[in-house]
Amino acid sequence: MELAPERAARKPEALASGVPQRLGDRVFSGVAKGAGIGILVVLAGVAIFLLIEAWPAITAPAERIPGGEGLVDYIAPLAFGTVLAAVLAAIIAVPFAVAIALFVSHYAPRRIAAGLGYVIDLLAAVPSVVYGLWGVSVLAPASRDINAWLADHVGFLPFFEGPASVTGRTMLVAGLVLAVMILPIITAIAREVFAQTPRAHEEAALALGATRWEMVRMAVLPFGRSAVISGSMLGLGRALGETMAVTIILSVSGIVTFNLISSSNPSTIAANIALDFPESSGIAINALIASGLVLFAITLAVNMAARAVINRREKKEGR
Repeated sequence: MELAPERAARKPEALASGVPQRLGDRVFSGVAKGAGIGILVVLAGVAIFLLIEAWPAITAPAERIPGGEGLVDYIAPLAFGTVLAAVLAAIIAVPFAVAIALFVSHYAPRRIAAGLGYVIDLLAAVPSVVYGLWGVSVLAPASRDINAWLADHVGFLPFFEGPASVTGRTMLVAGLVLAVMILPIITAIAREVFAQTPRAHEEAALALGATRWEMVRMAVLPFGRSAVISGSMLGLGRALGETMAVTIILSVSGIVTFNLISSSNPSTIAANIALDFPESSGIAINALIASGLVLFAITLAVNMAARAVINRREKKEGR
């Protein structure tokens, strides 16, 4: 009689550790663990490769680096242009992506929402070179008058101080093209999470007399805030590494400026590598790989920051 409580107390331990798992569970667990370890190995391998190949440029004297002013002066304008173009694209794309996701998930009729969601998802399948050609052929000529107006009327701002580019191939056009490219990524993530908002939360807000917008603001947006942040960071990472679209639109120049409508624009790391790598040799290749290492570090830092923000918010919300 006294052993029964002891057996009952030990039963959960037996279920947790003593009962053998099925073969399928063990195989799936091993595959999942191997995939996770494999990703870490690949990531570490890429970092080690970049560091080894970039080391000759890191240790080389300044006069041997392209430009003759040192590796930091060579990479800094490119890193600045990379961050500027990506941040500009995110600033433009995120509000539109959230608005589209809300329209598809809570405002549009079901038939229209399904078709619109399909069309937006198709934007992600368009090659980046097509976006670049569209930017050069359509957006750049169309932006010349707008650039001139901005320079004349709001030129006191450092972003539009001019002189306006006569070709329209500016950082502003590059940011717009990148915004269109990352729009489907952010929209898809936000739309799926907005659609999963608990129905009880929405009905409770409406029952208290809230309008549809007030319901969205009080129930849907707080529920999907983490998705918007993660989608924005994912889109930002895509914009940071974009190559062909930026290469077609911008010319390489080693300057640092916030002017978005001038003909002299900072280029990006990825575009510079694409343009210069085929004709480079020796220490110039190592310098390009060193700039790739900086891009790798920037992208990694952005993703780690996004993960930290999401984890902190989930802890506050008690998830």
